[in-house]
Amino acid sequence: MHALAPALPVLHERINGWYASNARPLLWRLPGTSPWAVLVSEVMSHQTPVARVEPVWRDWLTRWPTPADLAADEPGEAVRAWGRLGYPRRALRLHEAARAIVDRHGGEVPDTEEALRALPGIGAYTAAAVACFAYRRPTVVVDTNVRRVLVRTLLAEAQAAPAMTRTERDLAAEAVPADPNDAVTWNAAAMEVGALVCTARSPRCNVCPVADLCAWNRTGRPAYAGPVRHGQAWHGTDRQARGALLGVLRAASGPVNGTDLARAWAAEQQRMRCLDSLVADGLVESLSGDRYRLPA
Repeated sequence: MHALAPALPVLHERINGWYASNARPLLWRLPGTSPWAVLVSEVMSHQTPVARVEPVWRDWLTRWPTPADLAADEPGEAVRAWGRLGYPRRALRLHEAARAIVDRHGGEVPDTEEALRALPGIGAYTAAAVACFAYRRPTVVVDTNVRRVLVRTLLAEAQAAPAMTRTERDLAAEAVPADPNDAVTWNAAAMEVGALVCTARSPRCNVCPVADLCAWNRTGRPAYAGPVRHGQAWHGTDRQARGALLGVLRAASGPVNGTDLARAWAAEQQRMRCLDSLVADGLVESLSGDRYRLPA
């Protein structure tokens, strides 16, 4: 750990105290929120801004308040309700997870990381987050925001590496408070500081609760010198084409013919390639007569 790293108890006290006064009033943080609602929020929030997630999350929980409700519906309805959140395979994985929860756990979201990770589409981060935020387990919850807070505060680095390193995993585990209740708060608080204050491009060090303790800030905020992150293009890409095609299918009450899809995306070769990939991903079913629909 960096020589200028602050004492962890002070870091915990400052960041947890800041969170008590500055946490966003997100719907899934309200008392009484079910573990299923927390799980849905975590899957939806992956690589998606919270402002876009909240209305879809609200509609989703109104329609499918329990895993059993979603499991009893068609997977295509999950894709339809996903709307334009992006990465729509997450909708299918949630549907598969709901069925697994019903089949393996009597319809109740499991409360351990091990059991959660065994569900379809649930990775290490989501399992730790649900165990922590739904069941108050003192897990190690590490997203991009937490990673950035830790490497800046404790290692004097401007950014975390593109992929999480072993050093970062060890650092995150070491940084979790020993007290279980403090650990649960810390997981949410460190994430919130990263989302609102210690942001990637324009960190607000002037309002940071640990600015005077932060190794990166105290050493003059040196520039990032690690591997370069490459942003993802959008306009004209297969991702955009897939989204346009799925948009037509979501809006339709039944099968859609190829002519309607051609109006949504004119480039034939790309359109057919993307339709094939959507079928391969299970997001679309190909029917006879050049017709397509969401999965039944």
